[in-house]
Amino acid sequence: MTFASVDTPVQGKEVQLSVVIPTYNERGNVAELIKRLDATLKGIAWEVIYVDDNSPDGTADAVKTIGRTDPRVRCLRRVGRRGLAGACIEGILSSAAPYVAVMDADLQHDETVLPAMLEKLQSGKYDLVGATRYVEGGDSSSFSAARSKISRLATKITQKVLGTTLSDPMSGFFMMRRETFDEMAPRLSPVGFKILLDIATATEGLRIGEQPYSFGTRFDGESKFNMQIGVEFLGLVLSKLTGGLVDPRFIFFAIVGATGVAVNLGILNLALVLHPSAGFEWAKTIATGVAMLWNFVLNNSFTYRDRRLKGLGLIRGFIGFCLFGAIGAVTDIGLASQLYVHHETWLVAGLAGSIVGVLWNYAMSSMFIWRTR
Repeated sequence: MTFASVDTPVQGKEVQLSVVIPTYNERGNVAELIKRLDATLKGIAWEVIYVDDNSPDGTADAVKTIGRTDPRVRCLRRVGRRGLAGACIEGILSSAAPYVAVMDADLQHDETVLPAMLEKLQSGKYDLVGATRYVEGGDSSSFSAARSKISRLATKITQKVLGTTLSDPMSGFFMMRRETFDEMAPRLSPVGFKILLDIATATEGLRIGEQPYSFGTRFDGESKFNMQIGVEFLGLVLSKLTGGLVDPRFIFFAIVGATGVAVNLGILNLALVLHPSAGFEWAKTIATGVAMLWNFVLNNSFTYRDRRLKGLGLIRGFIGFCLFGAIGAVTDIGLASQLYVHHETWLVAGLAGSIVGVLWNYAMSSMFIWRTR
């Protein structure tokens, strides 16, 4: 399938606009979105860069099939890493066009507003133009009642807590000057889904404009919206509030750790009930081992899903996770014991030891097990 037109870069025009599309299992939407971009971007030298997280449904193959006959269509296939924010960052950095746009692959973002967004940037008044559903001319009626409430609540939180002027920082639909993005890229987090919010709060004095649009319905496939997105949003807000001191991943790590405590206690109780004669130490050893395995699997699947370990790396990672966890436990116990000796306040001593233990485990896991930046 080809959509050749007078606007293709191979016919002598420098690419003016790159449209970055992060994807995971969006094969059924590829051809339709390219068709719509071709229709709406007449007179503009454009390209589309699909950044695919190794979709099992063959999204990358669908893009490359079109790209063989249409030089405006490119595909970056990422293997071994996942996440919308990271995909957007890599896609934008791969572009040489002076202007870059990011939009979803499912056709819920209205591509017909792209020329208006480009015109606003070219006027020189703005560095970033965010598409919004929540100003006059915008529409979010296709949202379910629950998602609409969640979106508006998240918007209020970011406006009050982080001070962003965007009326729709959750949209993920925006366009900006590439040189502006290049300058701020090292400060952006590759974790999470809310790349627009991260960009809008990464640099002081960013000139931000808005473009109303009507939020559509998904053309094909299933929604990616789930509780994990909400947790990542909270992690990003926490990171921004601490000036980047707390990584967005940490909130996931802490939640996993909390579930691990529950698993530990549950297995401990079960072991004591089933085999009371075996003794407490035996039961506690089993419970601790199961909890560590639980924590490792969840962290590998969710906290560090963009760095997910497989094969022998999974086994080596678990061994390292257990070793660092043992050191963290010794540190926890040692610090708590010393504090208790001097202050005799068990709650403060226990809490301080636990905090240090969690921070140690997180730091070591990030640096040496999953090797994040």
